[in-house]
Amino acid sequence: MERGSGSAFESIESAHEYLALLTEVVNDAKKTIAAEIGNGRSNGSRRGDALQIASYNLDKLELHIGRSVRILNDLRSLRRLLFGERAQAQAKPRLVSAAVIDKPAPVFVTAPLSQMAAPKAGRKSVPAA
Repeated sequence: MERGSGSAFESIESAHEYLALLTEVVNDAKKTIAAEIGNGRSNGSRRGDALQIASYNLDKLELHIGRSVRILNDLRSLRRLLFGERAQAQAKPRLVSAAVIDKPAPVFVTAPLSQMAAPKAGRKSVPAA
């Protein structure tokens, strides 16, 4: 299909919507097959075997759809990163409380200064704040 001709996959979002619909249909089919298998009337027959195979294939399809949804999510994230769509959303000014701005940065000291080794020759000493 040509791009822009009204296809179902014009964007990642439309493909995502299609997979959501497909997931619903697969879930409905799985419920129907499970009910047929649960009846037990066709156990041991060719019909029963066919229902078991159909159930197995629907389980596989459900796994593949789930993987495809995750891949589409990854692609959407990459598109946002590549085209700066997230940067535009994050560029909005945020309110920051004055307490956060005035708070000094934490200083991490693992041992008392009296127990710290003297700096080796040639290295510059950085005073602790």
